[in-house]
Amino acid sequence: MTGSSIYFPPSLQRYEPRRMVFSTWVDHLPFAYDLVEVLRPKLVVELGVYNGLSFFTFCQSMQENDIDGVAYAIDCWEGDEHTDAYDDSIYNEVAAHARDYYRGITYLLRMYFNEALQHFEDDSIELLHIDGLHTYDAVKEDFTNWYPKVKPGGIILFHDVMARIKDFGAWKFFQELEVEHEEIFKFDHGFGLGVLRKPGGQDEDSQLQQLLFSQDEEERKKLRQFYVHAAHFLEARRQAKRFKAQLGDKNAQGGQGKAKPTGEN
Repeated sequence: MTGSSIYFPPSLQRYEPRRMVFSTWVDHLPFAYDLVEVLRPKLVVELGVYNGLSFFTFCQSMQENDIDGVAYAIDCWEGDEHTDAYDDSIYNEVAAHARDYYRGITYLLRMYFNEALQHFEDDSIELLHIDGLHTYDAVKEDFTNWYPKVKPGGIILFHDVMARIKDFGAWKFFQELEVEHEEIFKFDHGFGLGVLRKPGGQDEDSQLQQLLFSQDEEERKKLRQFYVHAAHFLEARRQAKRFKAQLGDKNAQGGQGKAKPTGEN
């Protein structure tokens, strides 16, 4: 990375996801954890939560890094044309996980995004994640409506900015933003993740933000590569832990799967 400095973020040191569910967001978990650690946001808002993988990564980072803030999850939890309709089981699982692990710092708003606007003041949100319906018009509407709510210097994340499937249009809208904004970055791996910093606020001197918004394309390329490897490392560590647990179960059994007598090695 920059000069002789070494970038060794907390996701590589101690992060183990507390909740793992199927989601293309799995490729960006280490970055999400590290971003929250450096931002130390007092207010996080996610638009489009579904099963909560990204949302609970933000929450886990807040909790484990002693960040005094709250996180709002906004979703109708009824599905859309991309996810198809689903029953209340998804919402119930998310609500249960929030209650069990993040009571007091998480709030679930079961409503449409535009209905939730009235609950937030302008220039108040330090981290906004846009991950609702992925058509061009929907992403543009979400950004336009919620941008005033973001604090100057705050970060906006856009999921699926590399997904050119069905009628997804996040990639197209983000391309337009790249022309208009200087402090903007795109991860290409997985289905892509866009990162935009709203102008204003105090100058940010964290190493991660310096790398994200560097004008040196070689540095930006290295950061992209770093988080590809970080995601692979996280998954490898999870698999190793799972294998170790399975091996432990087998060692606790005798012949034909019978439990060993007490004291037998």
